[in-house]
Order: sequence, then structure tokens, then C-alpha cells
Amino acid sequence: MTARRHARADAERDALLAAWRAVARHRELEQAARAIVSACAQVLPLRLLELREFDVERRALVPRFSTDGASARFAPAARREPAGDELERWLAFCQAGRIEVHAAPSRSGLGALLHARGASAPVVCGPLRGDAQPLGVALFELDGARAPDAAELACAAALLEPLATALQNATRERAQHALRETAEADRRSLLARLGRTEIAETIVGTEGGLREVMERLALVAASDLPVLLLGETGSGKEIAARAIHGRSPRRERPFLRVNCGAIPAQLIDSELFGHERGSFTGATGSRAGWFERADTGTLFLDEIGELPLEAQVRLLRVLQDGTFERVGGQQGLRVDVRIVAATHRDLAAMVEREQFRRDLWYRIAVFPVHLPPLRERPEDLPALATHFALKAARRLGIAPQSPTREDLDLLAGYDWPGNIRELASVMERAVLLGGGARLAIGPALGVGGGEPRRASEVQRAPRRDAEQPAQHGAPPHFPHEARGAAPPLARSGPPSRRELEDALRRSLGRVEGPFGAAAALGLNPNTLRSRLARLGVDASAYRKRARR
Repeated sequence: MTARRHARADAERDALLAAWRAVARHRELEQAARAIVSACAQVLPLRLLELREFDVERRALVPRFSTDGASARFAPAARREPAGDELERWLAFCQAGRIEVHAAPSRSGLGALLHARGASAPVVCGPLRGDAQPLGVALFELDGARAPDAAELACAAALLEPLATALQNATRERAQHALRETAEADRRSLLARLGRTEIAETIVGTEGGLREVMERLALVAASDLPVLLLGETGSGKEIAARAIHGRSPRRERPFLRVNCGAIPAQLIDSELFGHERGSFTGATGSRAGWFERADTGTLFLDEIGELPLEAQVRLLRVLQDGTFERVGGQQGLRVDVRIVAATHRDLAAMVEREQFRRDLWYRIAVFPVHLPPLRERPEDLPALATHFALKAARRLGIAPQSPTREDLDLLAGYDWPGNIRELASVMERAVLLGGGARLAIGPALGVGGGEPRRASEVQRAPRRDAEQPAQHGAPPHFPHEARGAAPPLARSGPPSRRELEDALRRSLGRVEGPFGAAAALGLNPNTLRSRLARLGVDASAYRKRARR
């Protein structure tokens, strides 16, 4: 007798192990439930009839699995079905592993819901729980009309946990599928609004003016070296950063863009490194920063020259050893992030004025890449104009038109201070004004009477001589290998503080007018005033000096 009990116990243990293997092997609920039933059929006289999931929103039990024809035999009894609070209380207070036997309809619990009217065998019911929350119930039927004994009920109770895990896996799988469908729908909607078919941005000019730049990007993409992208506003620095990420071993990992100039100074640490709950007023919960979210991927730090000095110190630590602490945290966190930085400012001049840390400059300028402005890529203008015209027509739902030779001549005569971004806006405006019959390039480019501004009419700010020898302690000059690899010390962007002060000194503090500093620098007077205010330069001080 003892040997028989031991043999039965071994068989039940093997059946339970097979049930857990079935849960691990199958993600679909029906497949897992049938595999569990098959594994336990030889040792368990109870037959699984149904699995019902508790629907939180409807606060009711929903059938999720039933054996062949079993659900039809279990019609609702005459008693009312428990719902709402009654059902929730029953599921909440039913402990895991508890088995109930319903031999006849009852007024409480699940007897009225689960008892089969006219069934020949009792209904065995057990709650399914996961993560301390009710998941649903499992229904068993005993072979024959007798009531189950204690050993049989213990076997049924042992099956509740793998069945609950299978139901929870299926629930999570459905939730993930719904999230994927929602994300895909959002993606299609976004692409439709942008007039694109894929996330990856088309790079026009890879065989023309950007050929050398693309060669350098391909050279550095496979490594983890930090890359510094230099170029005027609108020259395509973000697209170049995405190209680096798309050609790197991290292409399947996150690519996150952070505009350093758009973050308020008091929130920079929280945005970059995250914060703990209660670390400052309004921190109602913990939050991961951009570095944590970009772990194992690429973090694009756009306009890095706008970071204040205090944030540059903490950024340097992350770049050096890959560790940081959240705001209000005491535990160091480690991340593996590839950094691509970009700026249109003259970082070398900022280092000399002590507005940018020299050690951070050495760290991010390991591999500088200069993106040429559009006026230095005339061979790419026809392809770019056609690309943006077709893209705008597709997005606006207008008949597509390609630029004519006259259109291209008009475009070639413009200086493009806004570079690629301005060209895209002009072509979209030309498509809209043309109404599908033509491209209205003249009105889209027009200034005053509609004639485009010639390149010779735009005075460019003087550039720093890239060939001058480095002074002692100055930032390093990089070899000028090609146009796509211009040294990072060559200014591409707004005039520096020194150039502004020189222009004000020559114009005796005058900003506007034909002899003003704005005309000498080729800037709009309002733009110049805004930049002077940002740098703290007082133009009136130069007028006072002139009077003396």
C-alpha cells in the first residue's frame, strides 16, 4: 500500500512538472491549457472544463478556454449570476489553492454561475491568482457522479498555479499585441502627416556634395567613438546623426535626440540624468533620464554648446566612465551610450572665452565632421529641390511637379542662409502656391516684388582663419583632410562675441542702417539685438566711448 502511494505521488509530481513545462513552452492559452490537460490525464481523474478570466472593466467572468463541447453543457442556472462587488469579494478572499465543490445551485459564491443544470457530476472550481490579483477561475469535472476525495482535490489545487501562469501569460501577450498595433497605427499616421513611407530619412547628395561626409560617417559608424557634427543651422546634422546610428552595431537599439538649448537650466540635470521621488518640489515619482532611456543605444545631443557650465561637468563624468547619479539619488548608475553631439556655434571661441569646458571639448571632439552649407553644394540643388517638391505634393495631396530649368536657375541664385531646412520650406510653399499646375518658385522665394535675393546681396560674416597656428593651451586643430572634414575650429554659424564687439566698435555702437553693425555682419537688426542681449553686450556703451 505504501509503495502504491509512493508511486502515485511520483506520478503526480511528474505530471505537475510536465504541466509547468507546457506553460513554459506555449504562449497561447489554448495550447498551454490543452498541454496541461494532456500531461495530467493519466494521474488526475478531474477533467479541465473551462478557464474563465476576470474582466476588470466589466467586473465579470469571461470564458477564455473550454474543452470540446464542454461550455455548451454549462448553461447558467436559474439563480442570478454573481457580478460586481459580490464576484470581486469572492475572488479577492479566495486564497490560492482553494478548491470549491458545487454539487447543486447555491445562493452565494459561484455556485449559481458554475453549476451545470442537469449535470451528472459535481463542478469543482478553483480561483486563479497572479501578482496578488484575481485572474479568474478554473472549472473541473470529476469522472462519475461521486464527490472527489481529498487526494483528488489536492491534485486539482496543484494545477491552479500553472493554469494561472498560463492565463497571465496570455493576458500579457494580448496587451503587448494591442500596444504593438497602437504603436504601428501611430507610426503610419505620423508618416502620413510627414509625407513619408519609412522612418529613415532619405539623404540626398551622397554621390555629390555629401560624398566625402558620408565616407567619414561610414568610417566612424562601426566604432563607439563620440562624433561632433559641425554645421550651420538647417544643414542636416540630425539626419547625419541618424545615419551614424543606422550604420552602427547599435542600429536595433534606441536613438534619442535631446535639444540641449530647449531645456530650462533648472531642469537640465533631471532631464539628462533623471530624479528620485521627493528630490525637489513636484517630483512625485522616480523618473529615468535621457541617458538611462538611451542605454545600449545612441544619444544625440543637439546644440550642445547651449549647455551651462554646471551641466557640462556632470556630462563629462558620464562620457569618461559611464556612471552618474539621479537627482536626489545616492546609488551610482552605469550606462552604455554612444554620444553624437552637434552644434552650429564656434565651440573653440567659447573655450577661449571660458564659456565651454576645455576638457569636455577634448572629449566630444574626438571625430569632428563638418557638414557643408547648401551654398557650397550647388550640384545637389536639383536633386534636393525635386525630392522636397515630390514629398510636399504627396503630403498636401497635390499633383506632383518637378522643377524646370528656369526654376532651378532661380533656386541657384539664392544664398540659402537657412540651408536644407529653408529649401524644404520654400519647395512646400511653391507646391502650395502652384496648385498642382506648376511650381511657383518665384513667389515662394520672392522678396518685395517677387524676385529672389541674389547670393551676392548677402554679406557673410568673416570666418576664423582655420590655418592659423594654435596658441599655447588653445583647443587642438584637426587636419583639414577634405571639405567633408573641415577643422572644428572654423566657425560655421552666428558671429562670435569678439566679432560682434569689433563690428560695434567700427560702427560706433550703431546697430541699424547702411553703416551699422547688422549690415556689416549680414544680419537682421532684430537678430543682432537678440544675440547681443543673450551675450550681455551693450551697444550703447560703444556710442559713449565714441563721444569721449
